[in-house]
Amino acid sequence: MEKKRLDKLLFILKGEITTPPLSHEARIEAGYLLRKLQQGESVGMPRSRPMPVIGKRCHELRIVDADQTWRIIYRIDSDAIVIADIFSKKRRETPKSVIDMSKVRFRNYDEAAKG
Repeated sequence: MEKKRLDKLLFILKGEITTPPLSHEARIEAGYLLRKLQQGESVGMPRSRPMPVIGKRCHELRIVDADQTWRIIYRIDSDAIVIADIFSKKRRETPKSVIDMSKVRFRNYDEAAKG
């Protein structure tokens, strides 16, 4: 008998994946990539890159839109994909404020999950 694989849950701690501000096409791409992650598939460069500066299993998903680029900071847990932030990226480096706040959000999520 084949074991049915359950998709991982998706938790968004900050932000929304909606149109607007993302274009319809960018929202569809984000949904497609997040669904792959929920199903346990790997998404690599150039669409996703590891973000060890934030923590273990943390990544930055890249969504190219018509006139801007969106980033989704996420972590792959055993039972969930946890999104710490969704933002429009304007510079090459991820802003320190986003990195620091993502660390705080993941820490708060972990503490809430324990209690």
